[in-house]
Amino acid sequence: MSRMNRSPRNSVNDRPPGWRLALRRQRRLLRPAGWVAFASVIGLLIAIIGHSASTHGGSGGTLSSMRERLGVVTAASGLRVTDVVIEGRANTPEPLLRAAIGVSKGDSILGFSLEETRARIEMIPWVEHATVERRLPGTVVVNLQERRPFAIWQNQGKFVLVDRAGQIVANQDVAEFRHLPLIVGLGAPANAAVLLDALRERPALSEKVSASIRVGERRWNLRMTNGADVMLPEGHEVAALDRLIQLQQDHAVLDRPLIAIDMRLPDRLVFRPRPDTKDGAVVPPVPPAGMNPTTVPVIAKKPT
Repeated sequence: MSRMNRSPRNSVNDRPPGWRLALRRQRRLLRPAGWVAFASVIGLLIAIIGHSASTHGGSGGTLSSMRERLGVVTAASGLRVTDVVIEGRANTPEPLLRAAIGVSKGDSILGFSLEETRARIEMIPWVEHATVERRLPGTVVVNLQERRPFAIWQNQGKFVLVDRAGQIVANQDVAEFRHLPLIVGLGAPANAAVLLDALRERPALSEKVSASIRVGERRWNLRMTNGADVMLPEGHEVAALDRLIQLQQDHAVLDRPLIAIDMRLPDRLVFRPRPDTKDGAVVPPVPPAGMNPTTVPVIAKKPT
């Protein structure tokens, strides 16, 4: 056949029949629909297994066994973990978090319990709340809500981070949060929020405070940077702070050589001067009135 008689490429004669083009389009449309249908079937199977376990009083071991069998079957069909996405992590140690998740790439995406995984993650002190979800065909998404460090708590010579509610967050890498206020004493974490908020709102006073000390689990002393103790009245801390600021403005009381400023009584102030030795050396502070010498806390420096 001569070249002149040969049909040109991509001519109308080369086009596939209309029914074949329609079939190709249908296949492209059916592919995502097939995944949706398959996921629906899997979801129904999970629901049936859960209902069966509850109806027959199935134990956790029975349900776990059913889940494992389902995971094996679906993994053979290609439903395996291809990615584990972690959202919201800032301070939670990643190796600890990965161990709590307990799911790796290649595992069956239906072979583990979302609820059990979430419970393990929330056992990590940094984690306040977590959600775990599957996104078929192969993605596991973990979203964290972490606790926010609020203060450094010195307790029995050790430093730990606590959140606003007083929950211990971590006892490692505390030096990274040395900008946080220091609180001391039994019961301090659960009761510090009101006092520390008030101090933050009064930065001129806050910068002179080295630690807030919980006394008798009922009231606060402020250990100032010059070593003096300001004894605050129980339940009236905020008003006492404002009074202290006024005293500083009018009389510079925080710049004087005092051991303590007792503000516990509403109608009077008691100033305890710092006694000097004959050679001019400063005598170490004595415990303020009402405090047993053995209970006066030794304030260590923040970890650096």
